[in-house]
Amino acid sequence: MAIDRFGRKITYLRISLTDHCNLRCVYCMPEDMTFRPSAELMQDDEIFMLTRLFASLGFNKVRLTGGEPTVRANIAGIVRGIASTEGIKSVSMTTNGVLLSKLAQPLAEAGLQRVNISLDTLDPGKFHRLTRWGKIQDVWNGILAAERAGLTPIKLNAVLVRGYNEEDVVELARLTITHPWQVRFIEMMPFAGATDLQTSQIITMSEIQERIEDTLGDLEPAHDGKLDGEARVFHIRGAKGDVGFISSVTAPFCSSCNRARLTSDGRLRLCLLREKEVDLLTPLRAGATLEHLRQIIIDGVWEKPWGHGLADGIIPLNRVMSEIGG
Repeated sequence: MAIDRFGRKITYLRISLTDHCNLRCVYCMPEDMTFRPSAELMQDDEIFMLTRLFASLGFNKVRLTGGEPTVRANIAGIVRGIASTEGIKSVSMTTNGVLLSKLAQPLAEAGLQRVNISLDTLDPGKFHRLTRWGKIQDVWNGILAAERAGLTPIKLNAVLVRGYNEEDVVELARLTITHPWQVRFIEMMPFAGATDLQTSQIITMSEIQERIEDTLGDLEPAHDGKLDGEARVFHIRGAKGDVGFISSVTAPFCSSCNRARLTSDGRLRLCLLREKEVDLLTPLRAGATLEHLRQIIIDGVWEKPWGHGLADGIIPLNRVMSEIGG
């Protein structure tokens, strides 16, 4: 079992399959982003080996991220390999949804169970402005394909950027009235690459909740007030779905954090908003024994920090968001 020095059992691994992406969202990366050569990223067999190691330490939940995980070659094969790993009980994915209309069914057949899909606005013009390259119809088609394939419950992630999409939250929340989806509003977090925008144009969850309630009525707490992963979940009266708020900046949930991240270049990152990482890929490629790698993971998890340092002005600058996977 992997346990940190605060007694938290770490059982949830987010694996970034690539730093590459087919969009260029303004809060994530610069438009002229340069990606790592494929040879510097974990290869399929390395991902499978490390997954087995983490599973042997009690990790039982895996979420696949990017960049954009669906642009990774052999994505269905990777899902199949991870899903068939002894001890792994849950395999999900965070995606921008652009390629899901073609990939949802093959991914479900390979063992993927659920998807979180990024959808920051329902307005085609604003969507293109936020993503720089994207077409909202591609994402909408992907959402419907994921639902048909049984990749449910569908969760839609909306990152809020002042001056871009704060006016769109009511229509996004309204989706939950007619669809059994969870629409989750996420406070923008500061990283390298777009730090000025991320710190100057943040919208707090209290502001968003007020906007929604002014139009759609009071939000009722759901899940008995317990977190659903990172989200505080609410319900519009009579709705089929839920509204969630992920307030990493203003109301962090560090005490219940049970996750670690494996970056696409094979580094164990113990907190999304802290720079400290532990290199696993270099010793793996140098011929380290499985027991040695296992000990590196155990020692790394033990040093997992209690939480981020945003309140003290500490912003992680060694990677942009797409290089971590969210």
